[in-house]
Amino acid sequence: MPQLNDTVARVTDRIRERSHKSRSTYLSRMAQAAEEGPRRAHLTCGNQAHAYAAMGADQNRLAEGRAPNLGIVSAYNDMLSAHQPFERFPDLIRATARENGATAQVAGGVPAMCDGVTQGQVGMELSLFSRDVIALATGVALSHNTFDVALYLGVCDKIVPGLIIGAATFGYIPGVFLPAGPMTSGLPNDEKARVRKEFAQGNIGRDELMKAEMASYHGPGTCTFYGTANSNQMLMEFMGLHLPGASFVNPNTPLRDALTVAGTEAALANTALGNDYRPVSQILDERAFVNGIVGLMATGGSTNLVLHLPAMARAAGVLLTLEDFDELSNATPLLAKVYPNGLADVNHFHAAGGLGYMIGQLLEAGLLHEDVKTTAGDGLNLYTQEPKLRDGRVAYEAGPRDSLNAKILRPASDPFQPSGGLKQLEGNLGRGIMKVSAVAPELHVVEAKARVFEDQASVKEAFQKGEFTEDTVVVVRFQGPSANGMPELHNLTPTLAVLLDRGLKVALVTDGRMSGASGKVPAAIHVSPEALGAGPLSKVQDGDLIRVDASAGTLDNLTTGFADRPARTPDLSDNGHGVGRELFAPFRQLVGNAEDGAGVVV
Repeated sequence: MPQLNDTVARVTDRIRERSHKSRSTYLSRMAQAAEEGPRRAHLTCGNQAHAYAAMGADQNRLAEGRAPNLGIVSAYNDMLSAHQPFERFPDLIRATARENGATAQVAGGVPAMCDGVTQGQVGMELSLFSRDVIALATGVALSHNTFDVALYLGVCDKIVPGLIIGAATFGYIPGVFLPAGPMTSGLPNDEKARVRKEFAQGNIGRDELMKAEMASYHGPGTCTFYGTANSNQMLMEFMGLHLPGASFVNPNTPLRDALTVAGTEAALANTALGNDYRPVSQILDERAFVNGIVGLMATGGSTNLVLHLPAMARAAGVLLTLEDFDELSNATPLLAKVYPNGLADVNHFHAAGGLGYMIGQLLEAGLLHEDVKTTAGDGLNLYTQEPKLRDGRVAYEAGPRDSLNAKILRPASDPFQPSGGLKQLEGNLGRGIMKVSAVAPELHVVEAKARVFEDQASVKEAFQKGEFTEDTVVVVRFQGPSANGMPELHNLTPTLAVLLDRGLKVALVTDGRMSGASGKVPAAIHVSPEALGAGPLSKVQDGDLIRVDASAGTLDNLTTGFADRPARTPDLSDNGHGVGRELFAPFRQLVGNAEDGAGVVV
């Protein structure tokens, strides 16, 4: 293999050194747990009888304890299009387990909310915290201690990160993540965006908007734009927790079912009862997380993963910082153009060569660690292969060596951009990030007067009143995790995009989230420390001169004396009730900083 890129090597070494104590403690605990052997051996007969009572013909096999018992942790519900296909998975998994002399049980379910449903709604204030709830629910599911291996069924925004935190906590047992795949292509994403902007300007009615939205999100599977859900699927391949080529195969197809069978068989082969013990703790090391970050940059993935990856890594004793993301982004070429960074959707990306082609290119460029453990075996080169259906089963063959559509996917030697487009910003307003891969170069630096808001509805109201008539830095504060759970402000995208179309230079600065779907809007997000608790954003006033500079990596208030002002104290009395917000008061009190992952349980 080619020599590892100097930046990738240096950042990996720095993470390894920084994480030495926490990682060593974690691995020691995992090794101690693994030494206890199969978990069911330590249960009393009464414990086991309760666990096996509903298992029918599998009862004797479970009681004998000589074959692996597989625990399924599922995020199934039929309100999420991406998770509805999981309804069929347990029966398929149980049948596969039986054919291999093993058993399988649904260990438990985890909640799975849809950010598409809650965008701009109160429920979005629970979205980020749902990641920690999912981790806790995974812990409850696996706490029965009857499983030798786990299958994790989840796809979308907070679900995969929460499952990873849970899987890492139970890292002494092997685990495989099974995806459901993207829905088939519907209304093109650029047309959907056009209709949304037309609606924002009042040029069309709600009936036309509803028609376009229903044509975009029209069937089972993940949404086809490259947001957080599909970024999660990419991560699972780059980090070796999916089977190769599993991420973007459509639901309810013969190949999708065959990959579920193959994933089950791989999980059973990886247990301590077999000859190839592969616990999650050995897969989730600093190299896997670096590979995941490189994949995020090369694909132009969601900025939400800059929150999730540090939290996921902490669960495995690995400590990541914003500097790691920034340096790896600078070293990683952008190889893909998928909406909102291009016109293609993930189905087009997959058809053009997909993750297998991209992993091969990055390996040849020395930008990925090849010497990693994965659920499929040793070495990331396995993930350059492509799954095919042969006699009803998955057979792997060499993946494409050339892009099948250079407008969507390019080689590392001729990328769309020389860097991944994620920039760390730091200055007297705090530390944040900006995704610039879809932002016009002339908007990488915006210096303008501030308009300060404390919720996104007020921004839209000001827009509707025609108040934005000059270059503006829109500051939306008190949107951090402690204030209101750090909701995504994606509903601002059409409004701000219209202002850009009118020729204004506009940027967003917020301690909230914006996600990878922010597209062409220059958005300094995840600003930390957050405004609540006297963070610098709490001192900004209308008319302050703000400079957002992605080229220099700075975020500053240029107004003399701004830092000497008293901090604004917000009225958050309405943030603690309604749509379940009452239940999450402890989360808002305990949550960590955004740059550390905004975690509650890690």
